[in-house]
Amino acid sequence: MAAPARSKRPRSGKSQPRIDAQPVFILHQYAYRETSRLLDIFSRDHGRLTVVARGARRPGSQLRGVLMAFQPLLLSWFGGGEVKTLHAADWQGGLAHPVGSPLLCGFYINELLMRLLPREDPHPHLFAAYYDAVRQLSVLPTDAGVQVEPILRGFELAMLSGLGYGLDFAHEVNGQAVQPARQYAFVGGQGFFAAAPGQGRFDGEVLLELAAGNVTGERTLAQAKLLMRQALGSVLGEQPLHTRQLLLDLQRL
Repeated sequence: MAAPARSKRPRSGKSQPRIDAQPVFILHQYAYRETSRLLDIFSRDHGRLTVVARGARRPGSQLRGVLMAFQPLLLSWFGGGEVKTLHAADWQGGLAHPVGSPLLCGFYINELLMRLLPREDPHPHLFAAYYDAVRQLSVLPTDAGVQVEPILRGFELAMLSGLGYGLDFAHEVNGQAVQPARQYAFVGGQGFFAAAPGQGRFDGEVLLELAAGNVTGERTLAQAKLLMRQALGSVLGEQPLHTRQLLLDLQRL
C-alpha cells in the first residue's frame, strides 16, 4: 500500500490531541485560503468534524488524489479546537465512484448528515449504514432509476433511528398494535394513528413490513418514500434540502 499523503504541519511548541488512522468519509469540501481545503468529514468513532488540509490545493500535493467523496479513507489529525488539522490521509480503495443518479443520491445522503448530525457526536452504527449505502450506490449504473429507492429508504430509516427519531411501525401512538388490514395516518414527532377507511395514507401491512426491516416491493417503497418525506420534514424544518429539490426537478424533465 502506498505511503499516506501528508498535510503540511504548522510548528507548535505544544503537544496537541491527535487521532491516528480513523476510518472516514468526506461529506463536503471547499477551498480555504490560497492553498488549503476545509473538509466536512464523517468519522466512525468521532462523528462529524471539520478538518483543514493544509497545502492540499498545491499542484504537487499528494492529497489531491486522495481526498475524494464516497471513498473510504483513513485520516489522522490533531488539534483541540473546532477545526482540526489534517496530518495524514490514506485511501482505502475498493469502491467505484458513483455516477449519474446514484451520485446525486450520494449527495443527498451527505446533505442529510450535514443537516442533522451534530458535530463530534459518535455514531458508529450510522457510519456502518452510510458505508453500506455508498457501497451499494457505487455498483449501480448511471440510469439506476428505482434501484436507488431501497438504498435511500434503508439509510433514511437507519439515520432517523440512530439520531433518536426512530419510528415505531408496529404500534399506534396509543400503544395499540398496528393491524395489517387497517390504514393509518402519520404525524411527525408523534407517530401513527388509525384512520377511517380510505382516509389513511399508509397501509398497516406496509408498516409491519417496515417494522420487519423489509424495504422492498412496489407498494412498500412508494409508501416508505412518502413516509420518509413526512418524517424527515418534521426534523429538518422549513429549509428544504437542495439535493432533494434537484432530484425532483430531474424527475420532471
